Amino acid sequence: MPGIYQFSLDKVLDEVKKAVELGVKSFLLFGIPNHKDEVGSGAYEENGVVPRAIKLIKNSYPDVIIIADVCLCEYTSHGHCGLVRDGEILNDETLPLLAKSSVCYAKAGADIIAPSDMMDLRVAAIREALDEEGFTGVPILSYSAKFASGYYGPFRDAAHSAPGFGDRKTYQMDPANGNEALREVEEDILEGADFIIAKPALAYMDIIKEISLNFNIPIIAYNVSGEYAMVKAAAANGWIDEKKIVMENMIGLKRAGATAIITYHALDVARWLRE
Repeated sequence: MPGIYQFSLDKVLDEVKKAVELGVKSFLLFGIPNHKDEVGSGAYEENGVVPRAIKLIKNSYPDVIIIADVCLCEYTSHGHCGLVRDGEILNDETLPLLAKSSVCYAKAGADIIAPSDMMDLRVAAIREALDEEGFTGVPILSYSAKFASGYYGPFRDAAHSAPGFGDRKTYQMDPANGNEALREVEEDILEGADFIIAKPALAYMDIIKEISLNFNIPIIAYNVSGEYAMVKAAAANGWIDEKKIVMENMIGLKRAGATAIITYHALDVARWLRE
């Protein structure tokens, strides 16, 4: 992904400064630990890379919005989003660890908790854990409509989070099944989600539109790594006008019903809007 990098803690404030100066003031954080294990312990370590990054950013930029992604895949040695036993993903046994991670990030100063794991009932488990620890005002941004997509490849390479065996089709959604997305969104709202993510974005604008027509809840379109990489590759070859294509994509997502957009194009879009 051209222009996209992993940042160590000594560099992260430089990147935040650049973004804030362009008018980008919301950040979604992912962490890559020094050590991975079977239970993804780095995801809920109080002195882990994400809690430390949250504290660093908040100390220097207290007004920015920090969204903490909650999942085990970057932290597990097997690369799956939940605990694994004999090749099976353990949904219920994973929930306490997701809740523990959420509380850890909230204590560090995260403004929003964003579970991306797609375990069933994780929103309820996280809401209960946050409330018990006094974080009743910390909202949950749930990856509710997250499909088992081929568009995630570049991110998985960047975050070293590709599954070590099998795939994620047992807990992410079938791209052909749009009705399941609506059911998942409804379930997450009932469990306490404050807003939801639809992911990927461009090939799923119909899903974004359906959600916007059926639910009165903020919808965040996640313009993912593969979508970004395709635009960058075509632009590098001189096949497209990058600015026109990117802005058309952003407008399309808003027209489909997205309240906000998560995108790797954020800094470029901010520059173009200023121009």
